[in-house]
Amino acid sequence: MKSLLLLVPLVLASCSTMPSPIVPGAKPTDHGLIGAGEGPAWKDGSLYFTDGKHINRMDPKGRITVFRHNASNGLLFDREGRLVACESGLRRVTRTEKDGGVTVLADRFNGKRFNSPNDLCMDSKGRIHFTDPRYGPREGMEIWSVPSMKAGVPRHAIEGVYRIEKSGEVQMLNTYGAERPNGILISPDDRYLYIADNNNNSHGGSRKLLRYELDEKGSVIYDTRKVLFDWKDGRGPDGMKMDKEGRLYVAAGTNTANDYETTRFKAGCYILSPSGKLIDFIPTSPDECCNCAFGGKDGKTLFITSGKHLWSVPLK
Repeated sequence: MKSLLLLVPLVLASCSTMPSPIVPGAKPTDHGLIGAGEGPAWKDGSLYFTDGKHINRMDPKGRITVFRHNASNGLLFDREGRLVACESGLRRVTRTEKDGGVTVLADRFNGKRFNSPNDLCMDSKGRIHFTDPRYGPREGMEIWSVPSMKAGVPRHAIEGVYRIEKSGEVQMLNTYGAERPNGILISPDDRYLYIADNNNNSHGGSRKLLRYELDEKGSVIYDTRKVLFDWKDGRGPDGMKMDKEGRLYVAAGTNTANDYETTRFKAGCYILSPSGKLIDFIPTSPDECCNCAFGGKDGKTLFITSGKHLWSVPLK
């Protein structure tokens, strides 16, 4: 298995003319089984991540403490240094204030509760965008499509993408063609919206990285959906980040096959060019590579959460 994983970066690097951002000769470091399932987010020398029950903080000396007790998924820090979290268990998006208080930014759309907010990002205007899929049991989903006038189009529960305006109003974005949005990213110039469409617990479901063009108001421009990368019958994309060169770092893949997923794509971070060409690959274990974040004292360390383990690799 090790020899196969070592070959993967060489194969992928040959698929793009963009250089790999990984320091030559560097290998990913496993920081151990510390409950790093999701998140992660970096601030002032500390890494924050989630374990399904808590938001944890790893300080500059590597000590881990509980920052907040709640079941969260995606994390980010806003421009004022406040932590914004997708609290999937409580079906809401919150902000932890500097005094420790918690502000609920969104928990409903048109009076209906969200499914389970998963991941989030922020545009240049400071507006928060988040995804709202539902994995596992689907009872209790409240946001449904309106009845269709077309024959054969059934009413269905919506797994959508939303934007929290500066006013606090919540808007739904028309991410047509996305089945189950998971990871989310907006380019620094607000031109593109990226969606990790990961319908990974159904046969033939989408496992694709999608890109949409946005207009000046931040609305999706119709008929601009583009598939950048397809994990086919493997485990689809989860969280992602973008560097200043426009390269995409996408957590995806699995090392253990199941009824819905093959091991065609191994667990790890897939580094893609802006057009979706494979540049390099960072293998992780044991499995379920879920998200990543830039951090370190110079911002040149990539942290990856995978199977409750935390991994890191230095970047150029």
